[in-house]
Formats: sequence, structure tokens, C-alpha cells
Amino acid sequence: MRYSYATHLECSLTAQRYDIAQLQGLSAAGKPLLARYDLAALKRSVAREQIAARAPGLWRWHELLPVPDAAQVVSLGEVETPLVPLANSERPPDFRAPLVKDEGRLPTGSFKARGLCLAVSMARLHGVRRVAIPTNGNAGAAMAAYAAQAGMQAFCFCPDDTPEINLSEIALQGATVWRVNGLINDCARLVEAGKAQFGWFDMSTLKEPYRIEGKKTMGLELAVQLQWRLPQVVFYPTGGGTGLIGMWKAWAELRELGWISPPLPRLVAVQASGCAPMVRAFDAGERTAAPWENAHTIAAGIRVPAALGDFLILDALRESHGFALAVTDEEIDAARAHVGSRDGLLLSPEGAATYAAYLAAARSGRIGPTDEVVLFNCATGLKYPMPSVTARMDLRKPFGGGTGMRPAS
Repeated sequence: MRYSYATHLECSLTAQRYDIAQLQGLSAAGKPLLARYDLAALKRSVAREQIAARAPGLWRWHELLPVPDAAQVVSLGEVETPLVPLANSERPPDFRAPLVKDEGRLPTGSFKARGLCLAVSMARLHGVRRVAIPTNGNAGAAMAAYAAQAGMQAFCFCPDDTPEINLSEIALQGATVWRVNGLINDCARLVEAGKAQFGWFDMSTLKEPYRIEGKKTMGLELAVQLQWRLPQVVFYPTGGGTGLIGMWKAWAELRELGWISPPLPRLVAVQASGCAPMVRAFDAGERTAAPWENAHTIAAGIRVPAALGDFLILDALRESHGFALAVTDEEIDAARAHVGSRDGLLLSPEGAATYAAYLAAARSGRIGPTDEVVLFNCATGLKYPMPSVTARMDLRKPFGGGTGMRPAS
């Protein structure tokens, strides 16, 4: 039994094959490469029950990941993230409580750990010693951490308004980090411009083949957590869209293995109204998305004006009979406060956007009361600004005026 059943890479547009034993970036067509597996051989050798019997975690799926043997794995302990019901938060009458897949439990506090642990593992395998990334924060933190574990140099380019905690954690984990007076696409141009001069490998979203393989484990986990069935609807915060594309790929692989059966979940790409290129393209029936001008939102992780994998995102939405939905920053803020106070779950702004989108879709009839719904919270809410506390108590008169407390009746 092989550790990995990966066989080759394939251009996502032309299906041209590429050697998985060589370091690869984009295809000759300038499109993302996708890892392919000998699923027939895997089906003969491994039963889904064997996978389910293993200890939970990302690497239980190693046969469906590209790292060729366990000795090449770069890991910081990638746990299986829980499904948390929003039992107390608002929902329309008779609707089932949505489940939140809380990716904030992963190393570096976000789902970026999934993709970067695979990308760094494969880069080290191919002899890469320097890596660079444009990042709104969490991807840079994850790359810095795994690069440190792998003994690599890391370089991160962040928009000027990246949350301070992200910049600090990147720096503390040994990477060189710069603030850039622009957006993430401007940072990406700097990474590209420096490749020849500084000799770094570009870890940008979908510009190497393996972040998508790490992100697809979110879809694999959903299958095993729900006893090899899947929810009816998945709301996913969508910037570059690696996770959405990856989950759709994962379910296709599981279906070919015979481990799950249709129907597959309807995918909902959630964006902010200040940066919604996928929503605009989906609603217009386009297969690619024009760049969004003057992008702005408090949900920095989904502030991506142009996505390299736009056609893959839009294809997945249509094939799944899903849709794309934008929510305002005000709705995101309100959702974050509401879920925190009702269910005790601190969502990232991007995760809160999925709850706001869920409410909008439920109220408009785009999802139904009996639908089992999963919302993705992509990072711990502890990384983002929270309300300041100004109330004080004087020990000389602890229950005097201003406490807001009332005597028990």
C-alpha cells in the first residue's frame, strides 16, 4: 500500500499533463495545475473504513495527498476541526441550526495552515530554500510557521492595513515581512518581480499546485464527520477560492472512489459587497470575473479583486447548483457580535460573512428549512479587533452606580 497515490499534475484548463516529480508553478497556459491520483488503485487497496478508523487529523488522508512518504511531511499538528451548531443564534422559524466548521483551531489559527503545510512540504521535497507570498495576513502567518519548521527563508508582502497581529506573528515566526501601500494584487506583483533577483518560489494562491490539496481536506473531513454523507449547502468565504475549488475536487474524488453518493452540496461563494467579483460574474452568467475596482471591506481575507482560479470557482458554483452572495460590512459586524454573544463562538470577519449570507439566503428562500447547512469560519476571531472594555469597579463600593447590575427579584 502506497503512502500517496498521486500520479501527475494536470492543467485545469487544457488537461495537459505535468510531471509531479518536478517543481511546478502554473501551466503553460498560465492556469493552475491540479494533482491527479490513481483512484482505481486506491479503491482496490484502501477502504473508507480504514481512513475513518485512523486518528483524526489532516494526515489521515495521506493517500489522497501528494506528499510521497511520511518522512517528507512538514507538520505543526493539523487537527480535524469541529462542527459547532449555532443553536442559540437567530435563524428563521423551523430552520435547522447551521453548523460552523471552526477552522480557527488549526495551527496559526486559520485554515491557511491546511494549504501551506502541503505547499511547504512539497517545496522542500523539490529543494526550495526560499518562499514568498502576497498575503492579507493569515496565509503569510501559516507560510512563515511552516517555513520555519522546514528550515526555509520566508518573505511576506502585506497590504498596509493588514491586522497588526498578523504582521507580528509573521515576524515572530522568522519571516521577513513588508507593509505595501496597495492591495493583495499589488503585493502579488512584487512577489513576481522579485523571483529572478531573490530566487524565491512563489507561494501565491493557485500559482503552485499544492495549497489546493491541503484545502481540499476540509471537504474530506466533512464526509467522515457526517458518516460519509454531506450537507445540503456549504457557505464558504471566497477570495482566491482555493478552499471552494478544493472541496469540489475532494468530493469528485470521493465519489469516484465510491465512498460518497450524490447529491453533492450546493456551494455558496460568500463575498463582501465592497469586493464581490465572483457575485457579479455569477449573476451575469460569465465564466470569468473582471477585476473589482477600489476593493474595500473589513473582511480582509476575502478582499481579493481578481482571482486566478475565477473560472474554477464559477464552474463549481454552477455544477453544484449553488450561487454567490455578497453581504455588507455592517452585516458582517452585526453577525460577528450576534454569534459571539449568543453561541460563544468568536468568528473572524470572513466567517461572520457566511452567517450573514446564511440569514439572507434563508429569508429569501434560496435555502430551505430542512437543509443541513455548514458555514466555514476560516480563522479564530481572536486575531481581529474586538470591542474595548471601559467599565470599572471600585472595591470600596463594588456594586454601586454604573455597574449595570440589578438586584435579583
